[in-house]
Amino acid sequence: MEQQKLPRPLLARLETKAVTCVPLAHFEAGTIGIETAHDWEKWLDQHAIKNKRRRRIITEGALMGGLLARGIPVSLSIVSDDAGQFNVFDHALCWIHAERIIKCLLPLNDEHVQAVDAVRDQLWQLYRDLKAYKLEPRVSQAEDIRCRFQLMCNTQSAHATLNQVLKRMANNQHELLRVLDKPYLPLHNNLSERDIRDYVKKRKISGSTRSEAGRKRRDTFASLKKTCLKHKVSFWHYLKDRLLGANNIPPLPDLIRAAATCG
Repeated sequence: MEQQKLPRPLLARLETKAVTCVPLAHFEAGTIGIETAHDWEKWLDQHAIKNKRRRRIITEGALMGGLLARGIPVSLSIVSDDAGQFNVFDHALCWIHAERIIKCLLPLNDEHVQAVDAVRDQLWQLYRDLKAYKLEPRVSQAEDIRCRFQLMCNTQSAHATLNQVLKRMANNQHELLRVLDKPYLPLHNNLSERDIRDYVKKRKISGSTRSEAGRKRRDTFASLKKTCLKHKVSFWHYLKDRLLGANNIPPLPDLIRAAATCG
């Protein structure tokens, strides 16, 4: 919340009241501290927190605090396409999205084309070396990759926009090179992209939902379907099992925990 630049007097009030008023350790799906989301909104009103942005930031902070209190490690890594809402915990960036920005640049002349091609060649070579590093991490190789990454980002070409993109990549070095410290991390978030592909296709065909209730139901069933597919459970059989009350298929949380233990 401090990083989001909330006023210091408000932060001081939260430090003295939020911990005692909001049992974050009791956070469960569908609730936000206290007992219900309505109670949380009421708590915000009672403490004269009316500003919409501040309410959102404090709510997100309470949710994160609840996750930490339930054992989620602060070192949890999240790989994203640089969307701000995913910049939480130990943030890492997708290399495919980083390269896509360079690929989409519009060169104005041959010199620009050569500059873009040269940088893309360097970037893909770094990507291939990172893939090799993930299989057999070595300290010397990690230092070499860091040096070459910095050298690429310090490139000054005649293409001003390309220089700006490289400067931004240099500022994101920590997030782009997280795999050097955590070789188990993926280099891209394509798996997440594929998970929402069905939803995106449906949105393109039929547009958005008509109500908030419709959105929640669409997202819930899309999530259930994907979870079933990931654990080799027929979604149709899962729905029949639950609707008929047979309960022959284990709860999905149990399947997820079992898969995480085996992995």
